[in-house]
Amino acid sequence: MSSLPLSHLHIAVLLGGLSSERDVSLVSGKSCADALERLGAKVTRVDAGRDLAQVLTALKPDLVFNALHGAWGEDGCVQGILETLQIPYTHSGVLPSALAMDKAKAKAVLKAAGVTVPGGGLYNRHEVARDHVMAPPYVVKPNAEGSSVGVYIIREGANSPPQDLASDAWTFGEEVMVEPYVAGQELAVAVLGESGGPRALTVTDIVSNTGWYDYEAKYGENGSRHVLPADIPSTVFERAKRQAELAHSALGCQSLTRSDFRYDKIKDVLVLLEVNTQPGMTPTSLAPEQAAYAGMGFDDLVKWIVEDAYARSGSGRKTAS
Repeated sequence: MSSLPLSHLHIAVLLGGLSSERDVSLVSGKSCADALERLGAKVTRVDAGRDLAQVLTALKPDLVFNALHGAWGEDGCVQGILETLQIPYTHSGVLPSALAMDKAKAKAVLKAAGVTVPGGGLYNRHEVARDHVMAPPYVVKPNAEGSSVGVYIIREGANSPPQDLASDAWTFGEEVMVEPYVAGQELAVAVLGESGGPRALTVTDIVSNTGWYDYEAKYGENGSRHVLPADIPSTVFERAKRQAELAHSALGCQSLTRSDFRYDKIKDVLVLLEVNTQPGMTPTSLAPEQAAYAGMGFDDLVKWIVEDAYARSGSGRKTAS
């Protein structure tokens, strides 16, 4: 990929948005916008709302850096708007974004491609709240959310499922994913979608200080400790990298992704939980940390994401002569 002079570009950074991950997106977006300004680009920060198409039509940016997380911004909806407006944008396109966000459909595609995923399936939330749909321990999660929002772990010996699932305050959809709980280590692998194929950077072992890797552990101060590279057997280390690359390709992802795994060292079982098509870019986020370990600083990573998007768009309006 040839180096693109960002001083020639007007980049709109989408941040905030409408999802439950809005606060995280505000931090990711600020970090990326600051980096783009340091790199010399003209940057407009856009708190993405329902009027996004009108705002971008008026702005006429050369490229959109999508730093949104969660529903609407990461599930193909905003990508569809950008396709309609014919504005180059970062990260994955409409189909892989929608597919990766739908946990049930993504699991079916990944399993068919040879990626090891947990069992389980989709259930109505009221059904899950009434009685155990599988023997504990198991996990209940929204089918289309991220950042561990709305996730419950039902431990062995639990008398009943979480009653919050039946509450009128539940806002994460009528269907929930129920999966067997896999004990062990929480691992993550960032992948760069390079021209020669996806390349996994390394493997991080996430040690939560809150009991499990929930929202607070991910984004709170001292919420977790990242062991980089992960202290796991070399065969498992390589298996995680290859599975992350395979998942990236199977879903049709582009640019940067992050795959999340659980590894049970007692049973030697490694399962992929989900693929994030727009990983966090906050000070505590895993993908930038892995990129730095691989020799790519935060600004370098942001520049790579922009250059990748611009190259895939086939646009050459602003390249240097």
